Amino acid sequence: MNKTTVVGLILTLFMLSGCRDKVRSKADAADPQAAVRQSIKRISKVEKQGDMHQYDVADQQQITDFIPKGYKLFEKISGDLNKDGLEDCVLIIKATRKDGFVKNSFDKVVDRNRRGIIILFTEKNGYKLASKNYNCFSSENEDGGNYYAPELWVEERKGNLYLRYCHGRYGYWEYCFRYQGSDFMLIGYEVFHDRGPVVLFKTSINFLTGIVYDDENINADKYDDDSDDDSVADEVFKRTVIKLKKKPLIKLSEIKDFDELRFE
Repeated sequence: MNKTTVVGLILTLFMLSGCRDKVRSKADAADPQAAVRQSIKRISKVEKQGDMHQYDVADQQQITDFIPKGYKLFEKISGDLNKDGLEDCVLIIKATRKDGFVKNSFDKVVDRNRRGIIILFTEKNGYKLASKNYNCFSSENEDGGNYYAPELWVEERKGNLYLRYCHGRYGYWEYCFRYQGSDFMLIGYEVFHDRGPVVLFKTSINFLTGIVYDDENINADKYDDDSDDDSVADEVFKRTVIKLKKKPLIKLSEIKDFDELRFE
């Protein structure tokens, strides 16, 4: 094969490749949802790789430096937690102990290793440790009995850190932490006891003021899933206000187990 022929083949391949790309671009323009679906598929593949693979090399190194031996990254959440305009980093970590793998009630081996939290503030040259607690959360594979175990949800809202346990039709409970001094302090707590879409009872605590609001749905006993009368499902609350004894705010780093946390 002479040089002229080789050059000709190369030019032909480039032209075919260019045409194929143009066809794809036109198809995406005609069906923008298809392009979105392709993008979602690519993102999903990256996320399913798990651990550190979904982060760039520099971020991987900085995050790994803060994860202790015997733990792995479970989830990473971003948000400005010290109100300096920079996105900070919350790491949910999980122990990797071999004895944490046990058989559940269905004779299936599950990972019952506990989880923890590491909060990193973003600075010019990387991250700075703000708070840590390696074992305060139970496993995501706890036995939920007749229902699934509560799911931990972590997010930043208005500069505060929220840790929420969602329990489907039975409601949820949520802890609100704010950074002050040298740690994240528990400043708020809220719990909703539900029966499906109806709230039976809810409690809200402001630890800064020491005020507890208990709201009881006085129509709770009237609610009937099979009733055709929607009026019986109306939520009417009776409020009770309680004043807590003054105590120091609870530090995130000092909570041994969120499942055992009680307020009086």
